Amino acid sequence: MTRTLKDPTREKTADRLLKSSANKFYDPDVDIDWDAPLVEGKRYIPEYRSSLYGTDLWDRLSDEQRIELGKHELASIATTGLWFEILLMQMLLKEVYEQDPTSSHAQYALTEIADECRHSTMFARMADRVGCPAYGPVPWLRQLAKLMPTISYGPARYGAILVAEEVLDRLQREQMNDPEIQPLVRMVNRIHVLEEARHVTFAREEVTRGMAKLSKAEVPYQRFTIALVSYFVTRAFINPGVYKAVGISPREGVRTALNNPHWQETVRFGGEKIMPFLQENGLVGAPGMQLWRKSFLLPAR
Repeated sequence: MTRTLKDPTREKTADRLLKSSANKFYDPDVDIDWDAPLVEGKRYIPEYRSSLYGTDLWDRLSDEQRIELGKHELASIATTGLWFEILLMQMLLKEVYEQDPTSSHAQYALTEIADECRHSTMFARMADRVGCPAYGPVPWLRQLAKLMPTISYGPARYGAILVAEEVLDRLQREQMNDPEIQPLVRMVNRIHVLEEARHVTFAREEVTRGMAKLSKAEVPYQRFTIALVSYFVTRAFINPGVYKAVGISPREGVRTALNNPHWQETVRFGGEKIMPFLQENGLVGAPGMQLWRKSFLLPAR
């Protein structure tokens, strides 16, 4: 095992996050009433956050079909989040493997892994409870993503984690207090938002610290890696199968969603907090700009 010197600043942050984790955490198996009935007529996501909102396909759907589509889109995003959290846990375990386990930094990383285990279970149970399959990413992307823990390192690794976490967090914060959303969904969102706040603090400091130590020669690789991962993350949010659930051709649904200004704006809304941070720290730039624009996290020229 490679032992690294304990960074005092890093340790101070980790100590604070460990105390916060001990004082306030949730167990979804206990804190969520999984047997409570779903509320008839309540939505699973706001209408205007649907990938088809504002399109001709949306106009052809009945209100019941719109609610059903939102339910499947919720399950798609949740199980895609689950997939990314599994990748995140792999990456954090690689970090811990190389660190001094007596450090607060390593111990907080292990604590975060424990949080993510509970979140993954929670997302899976929610998809099952609302009666949807575990969509996740399409099969080819699921296979390709196995490379991520190997090809990513340093600030790009933590930056990609932030993109996935903060885009989802922004959407969940908007929905967790919305009385029109199913109570089960609101509670899942509330738990995830509260615990992810600690994870975001941890990852943001790692990005800032990592970029300060990065050589100029490494910057292009870091920029390309985070742009590539972010592109695939945002494209994975909606599985083609969700459209089939309401009688829409998956191919037509995907094409319509990707060309839908409302959906593109939803993705940009999700990235409004994280993108300025990544830009300020130098992780957004050539050679990844085309991928950032195709991800919808940055507007097209």
